Amino acid sequence: MRKVCTCLCAMMTVALMSGCGAKMPDLTQEETNLISEYAVGVLLKYDKNHSSRLVDTTGYDMVDADMAEDIPEETEQQPEEQTAPEEAANDTEVVDVSQDEAVEAVPATIEEYYGIQDFTFQYTGYELAQNYPPSASDSDVFFAMDATEGMQLLVLKFMVVNTGASDQTLNMLAHGARFRVSVNGESSQGALATMLLNDMQTYDDVIPAGGSMELVSIVEIPQSASVETIEFILRGGEENATLVLQ
Repeated sequence: MRKVCTCLCAMMTVALMSGCGAKMPDLTQEETNLISEYAVGVLLKYDKNHSSRLVDTTGYDMVDADMAEDIPEETEQQPEEQTAPEEAANDTEVVDVSQDEAVEAVPATIEEYYGIQDFTFQYTGYELAQNYPPSASDSDVFFAMDATEGMQLLVLKFMVVNTGASDQTLNMLAHGARFRVSVNGESSQGALATMLLNDMQTYDDVIPAGGSMELVSIVEIPQSASVETIEFILRGGEENATLVLQ
């Protein structure tokens, strides 16, 4: 390369100094600058090591491209859906009890519980005895019962009245009447099954219009027990009903 440059410079010098024996022409400063620029351009054209760039960045461009391929693209993370407070509130179940059907009250009387028409029942009191009826020695008594040893009979008395305008038959068996009695808060026990004509569980007879009849229900309690409270439990329907007698 240096040889090429030297040859070119020599040729330009000879050209400038020759000219058919004539003396060297005078050149202006502008003409001199143009000749110099032309010479430099020719030299650079044939210089293989010359690059028009001040800095060769080709290598850097390739490295940057490779690195870009290796870097994974960032996945845009979608924010998790959050239930708005209003929507969350809407998920809460609201129970309105204002329109709930009223709970049907358990009938408070014997006639209501068993659906007996035109008759009313009224509790009138109790009796403690060793035998019932008290006049069991009379010859006209059809059936009498005695308390077992160490026990006494608690006889609950009810007055039933025919409120209708005509004689009517009261058949307690047909109404499925069944009773239990709890004394002083103790466990209840079933009323005794008897053959008494006025046993309220089994009564079946005609009561005149406006007439009344005393019916009884009997249980045994310890001989030494005193009666403080009495609960009379009606059974036979879908749900038991309890009457607090005292």
